[in-house]
Amino acid sequence: MTVAPHQAGPPEAELLQPLLHDLTVTVCAPCSALSGHDGQIRPRGVQGVFVGDRRVLSQAILRINAVEPSPIAHTPDGASGAAFVSLARTLGDPSVDPTVRIERVRRVTAAGMTEEIRVVSAASVPVRASLTIDLACDLAPMDAVRSGRAGEPAPARGAGDGLAWSTAGVEVRVTAEGASVDVGASRLTWTLDLPPRGHARHQWTLQVTTTAIAVAPAPGPVEWSRPRLVADDRRLVRLLERSLDDLSAMRLVEPGQPEDTFLGAGVPWFLTLFGRDSLWAAHMLLPLGVDLARGTLRVLARRQGRRVDPASGEAPGKIMHELRYESLFGLSADSAPVVYYGTIDATLLWIDLLHEAWRWGLAEAEVAALLPHLQAALGWLADHADPDGDGFLEYIDDSRGLANQGWKDSADAVRFRDGRRARPPIALCEVQGYAYQAAIAGAELLDAFGLPDGARWREYAAALAQRFRERFWVDGPDGPYPALALDGDKRPVDALASNIGHLLGTGLLNAEESALVARHLASPAMAGGYGLRTMSADSGGYNPLSYHCGTVWPHDTAIVVARLARAGHDAAAAVLAEGLLSAAEAFGYQLPELYGGDDRTAWARPVPYPAACHPQAWSAAASVAILQAAVGVYPDVPQGTVHLRPMQGAPLGAINLHGLRIAGTEVDVSVTHDGRASISGLPASLRVVVPAPTPVIPTQPVGPSEAAPTRDR
Repeated sequence: MTVAPHQAGPPEAELLQPLLHDLTVTVCAPCSALSGHDGQIRPRGVQGVFVGDRRVLSQAILRINAVEPSPIAHTPDGASGAAFVSLARTLGDPSVDPTVRIERVRRVTAAGMTEEIRVVSAASVPVRASLTIDLACDLAPMDAVRSGRAGEPAPARGAGDGLAWSTAGVEVRVTAEGASVDVGASRLTWTLDLPPRGHARHQWTLQVTTTAIAVAPAPGPVEWSRPRLVADDRRLVRLLERSLDDLSAMRLVEPGQPEDTFLGAGVPWFLTLFGRDSLWAAHMLLPLGVDLARGTLRVLARRQGRRVDPASGEAPGKIMHELRYESLFGLSADSAPVVYYGTIDATLLWIDLLHEAWRWGLAEAEVAALLPHLQAALGWLADHADPDGDGFLEYIDDSRGLANQGWKDSADAVRFRDGRRARPPIALCEVQGYAYQAAIAGAELLDAFGLPDGARWREYAAALAQRFRERFWVDGPDGPYPALALDGDKRPVDALASNIGHLLGTGLLNAEESALVARHLASPAMAGGYGLRTMSADSGGYNPLSYHCGTVWPHDTAIVVARLARAGHDAAAAVLAEGLLSAAEAFGYQLPELYGGDDRTAWARPVPYPAACHPQAWSAAASVAILQAAVGVYPDVPQGTVHLRPMQGAPLGAINLHGLRIAGTEVDVSVTHDGRASISGLPASLRVVVPAPTPVIPTQPVGPSEAAPTRDR
């Protein structure tokens, strides 16, 4: 891997990332289309049609008699379709009521897009007009579009009954039956001649052929079950339905590897393989089946690091962060695609997903085939994750990649309580929890399959937990909590942030420490918005529209809800789940990548984050995580058990779920209004275990001696 020369361009002050919040998005991976709510694709911002990392259409503007019609409605049709309604107000009867309407029906496929244009007249007189669509194609790479560097339209050429554009490895063609084609203007024209109360229907198609792509559409049916949900809270039903539609449209494979499906991270910027994002999404979908997890594990195992390369962040055993066809962070490769490894947590999450997929019923032969990659991943944890040898996992960017390499990867994400930025290398709190969990999970897998070193990794985990208690806990105005991180001087970075919620359930915290964390997470400063704020509103760096310092991320909230519920902190979990469901309702049940962290008492609906991707895989998968937390199904197929512990008090009301998948078998789960749960349809090899109620741990502020032994408070 080499570092490419820095490309000159406009001054950075003139470049602004395009906004996304007010666009209509349709997707059938690896293709996506973004337009205004009027259906027009305008040559500005991120509007256009993309296949992989290339914009293959930058304009599609419809006019009737040279005038844009007046938009009045738009509606989604699943993840891959949309319909737009507009009016031709100067045509038809001279009446205050409109009599000529245009219906524009869009359908995105994996290799392009089709639009059907219907002109419908209710007029008592004939309607004669010209219908035109002006097209343009700039063939701009995704990284240029994202940075605000729009491309100039490429010249079109005639191609039979349509238009064509091309660049290296990419051929774009538009066909339109019955239209006249003006190649110089890149315009399609149909002549309308409607009788009274007549209608016309025309269609044009965009087709893209490309070899310049790192990912390919997933063949065949989806890898997970489509459960049937009946619930008192209809928001949960609608959220699940919309989310599963979006997830189905984001399935991808690597070219030549059609058997291993994974989820692209998000539209438009991230519709490719991401280590962390794809792993979390597959993990949250485990209640619907293990096939997606298997594909995600396998495709990432093929890209597992083999050598030390500071430019790309590669190291032996490390799981990658991001896959692109062309350059990324100034990296280039002898042959495409480019792989970037700048992540501190993906390797640990890979281990955890393997372990959890095994518990949900991934076949032993499938697990066994991945054990060499497990051993390599543990080797990375032992040899490369702690470069300064202080016993914690930390990172520092040695190239021009990501300054921060946890899930909060913006440059200003790691801050002290007073708002100051932390200096690297950074040791994030949740990464230590992931490492503890990975060590224990790795030990269990090694033992179960007769491999050595299980005891070594249990000892590692125990020592890590002790070091964490000694160094990470800090005192705040409302009592002790784990610091967000340690900075380059090993000082606790004492902002209260959502990262601490990821520690729950990892095993790194004891019951008393978990209760303290739960109390902070449910506080108004953290939970006062529509979900869990990424940073406390009481912190000096808080901004409700900061990417990682005050916004709400649905996946983050859902992960914490699931971990709170499993640990028995149901009241805190319910507060956050309610916020997330309220946000889902406001966003039409398509949860975006993130949204504003403003207080719910100030705004009747969440404020959009203007550059948020939608759909986003782990935001959509959050619906399944919330549902699993509510019904409380936790299988351990190798041990022959299924623990059943729904959220106490049934805060989401009665739930009947048909089609959960455990060990390849679809099962039914019900929770009554008073919180009693039952499960049916389990394989005979599995027995249900109903745990005793989780004891309530006092959560009042405690002194240092009552919490965890610490230094440098």
